[in-house]
Amino acid sequence: DDELQTDGNRSGHFRNGELGLAATNDDVIRIIAAQLAEIGDQFDKEVQGRVVNDLVQHFLNEKMSKEEIILHMSRVVGELTRSIPLDMEQEKAKLVLAMVLTKKVMNTVPSLLQRVFTTTLNYMNQQFHNYIVEMVSAVKQ
Repeated sequence: DDELQTDGNRSGHFRNGELGLAATNDDVIRIIAAQLAEIGDQFDKEVQGRVVNDLVQHFLNEKMSKEEIILHMSRVVGELTRSIPLDMEQEKAKLVLAMVLTKKVMNTVPSLLQRVFTTTLNYMNQQFHNYIVEMVSAVKQ
């Protein structure tokens, strides 16, 4: 039911009956996507292969629950946020780092697409839901 959109097109919806991003206009989504993609390109060079490989191992471990992987992803994002010099708000940096890690894991092991996508979506909904809504509201104004 979930869509993976990487081109800035309007996509997806939040669960729990909330309107979330589904009700926003396409131009707002494209502006935000372009900004996040630009930041992601900068971060992409900073994320080391060993960090990605460690995360891949967690996703490959069938015994680990999605919650355990989310906790690990949260720790990795937190560590990266502390190690990369940032001149932006922490929430935006963490959101982009989560997306960059997701992309790198899926590029490393494409067969993990479904597990990585759903886990990252859950992580983002748990950690960044309010931030994303605020970001959309700010761009609309």
